[in-house]
Amino acid sequence: MPRSDRRSFLKASAALTLGAALPAWGCAPDDAPDDAPDAPPQEPGAADTPLYRISLAQWSLHRALFDGSLDPLDFPRTARETFDLGAVEYVNRFFMERARDRDYLHAMRRRAEEAGVESLLIMCDGEGALGHPEAAKRTEAVDNHRKWIEAAAVLGCHSIRVNAQTLGKGPPADQRKRAADGLRRLTEYAAAQDLNVLVENHGGLSSNGAWLADVMETVAHARCGTLPDFGNWDLREGEAYDPYAGVRALMPHARAVSAKALAFDDEGRETTLDYTRLLRIVLEHGYRGYVGIEYEGDSLSETDGIRATQRLLQDVRSRLAPEFS
Repeated sequence: MPRSDRRSFLKASAALTLGAALPAWGCAPDDAPDDAPDAPPQEPGAADTPLYRISLAQWSLHRALFDGSLDPLDFPRTARETFDLGAVEYVNRFFMERARDRDYLHAMRRRAEEAGVESLLIMCDGEGALGHPEAAKRTEAVDNHRKWIEAAAVLGCHSIRVNAQTLGKGPPADQRKRAADGLRRLTEYAAAQDLNVLVENHGGLSSNGAWLADVMETVAHARCGTLPDFGNWDLREGEAYDPYAGVRALMPHARAVSAKALAFDDEGRETTLDYTRLLRIVLEHGYRGYVGIEYEGDSLSETDGIRATQRLLQDVRSRLAPEFS
């Protein structure tokens, strides 16, 4: 999620008790029924081995979760029943006070298994800067994140997603060293539990693809990778990193991918990003894992925005299949 949303997220989560611009090609099929927005697009079965599978990031339903119309425990069932999606990505803020509540975590896992949904990762925010300029604060941030590794293990996830936050203090090279220090220590803890630590481009220097790729090289641990987000490239107010160069820089280290979507035109194309170009970059790097829907727009309802993103991902996948089959 972008930093502007994250600030409002931090405020809203306190009330939760349980917890750039080229057109993309992505029309709906010509034979789609008139009521297609009300019917979930069908994902291929396991035997069909698509180029990539599609998952759902919990943040796509943040309004429903914040206003209480969706219980966090029902998120996997919603992914399956409403969108026919079989994998999800959790956000720690929706169960912030439950990280060490084994009963609650086992209930989350049980709900996902009952829905036939795979739990992929936990997106973790609000636990301190892993690249803090003060060594003691950096250690505190590493310690704060450990409980989410333990929670991910209970849920059956393969990773947690963290931020290479440095507070913008010091030259970029110094910030890289500090971020790598915190990430390396956290990754060593995760590796002992057969889990990965993934870093998202998430504002500030972390939205500089070349800088974050250098952080990965400095960490130099097989269990530390990236989660490229198609849309998080704001370096500072009025300045953004090129999204296509950014995704290209991060894909050699990628273990997950986030498909940010904000708005769509009348033909189903995302209006701020060229999805075909982005997904071609993803596939050119040999990635064949999940691509997670993260709808953040306000022109459509959350449900319709998720479906529009899903259709776009499916359509681009079909268009690119001849190139990569």
